[in-house]
Amino acid sequence: MSTTTTTAAVTEANPASHEGGLTRRDYISTYFRSSFMLGSFNFERFQAIGVAVSLMPTIKRFYHTKHDQAEALKRHLEFFNTTPWIASPIYGVVAAMEEERSKGGEIEDSDITNVKIGLMGPLAGVGDPVFWGTVRPVLAALGASLALAHSILGPLLFFFGINIIRIATRWYGFKFGYQRGTSIVSNLGGGQLKRLTAIASVLGLFVMGSLVSKWTTIKFPLIIASYHAAGGKLVTTTLQSVLDQLLPGMAALLLTFLCMWLLKKKINAIWIIFGMFVIGILGYWSGFLGL
Repeated sequence: MSTTTTTAAVTEANPASHEGGLTRRDYISTYFRSSFMLGSFNFERFQAIGVAVSLMPTIKRFYHTKHDQAEALKRHLEFFNTTPWIASPIYGVVAAMEEERSKGGEIEDSDITNVKIGLMGPLAGVGDPVFWGTVRPVLAALGASLALAHSILGPLLFFFGINIIRIATRWYGFKFGYQRGTSIVSNLGGGQLKRLTAIASVLGLFVMGSLVSKWTTIKFPLIIASYHAAGGKLVTTTLQSVLDQLLPGMAALLLTFLCMWLLKKKINAIWIIFGMFVIGILGYWSGFLGL
């Protein structure tokens, strides 16, 4: 047997070498699996089963005996919880660590577990305000604004916008985590995540605040004064006209602050919504509020 043939045989038997890392098929399989990571959510270990299922292509690629594969799966059945979309970079880092371990690297089970635990908290602190607190409400607000103008672009903007961001985050997040490996952990210092979180929060609050006056309409038709102008024309002054002269949209702003204050007092949001229903109905019935 020639030296070339021997080398090829060794490479085929040990595809966990650096050149024989994850394939494009493994990337695609991990992506689709990670999309369903919440399909088996439970209140004991939260997303652990979804993590193990998502990492199965990695485990099968780097471990070739049932015993090694079972041990790897057991490592990833421990408690895990983070923002689902931002979990993909963690999968990538873990995949790089599993590859290094399968090649004989000095990586213990506890090392992999500690990296997962160390990343899931900070990344959740970024994922929640960025995706749930900024991207989703901003796209929903823009889409709803277009929909109110009878434009089909409204729902299309939200549907395609949110899914493009979701797909890109999962796909490129996993690739980034895998290519950077464990070095990504050292880049989480320096307050970078805190700055990103603050920027995303400010952007989300700015957009939502600017839409308060556009979305929230409160009218007070209560007549304060009326008189006959020259020519016998009746002129009425309503509470709404006075408020508009002082500060247009002030009622909507005050209602927003009231809701924020009630939420800080731990008042259930459902009770706040029901309360606004009752006040709106009674206000219209009494003539204090208008449409």
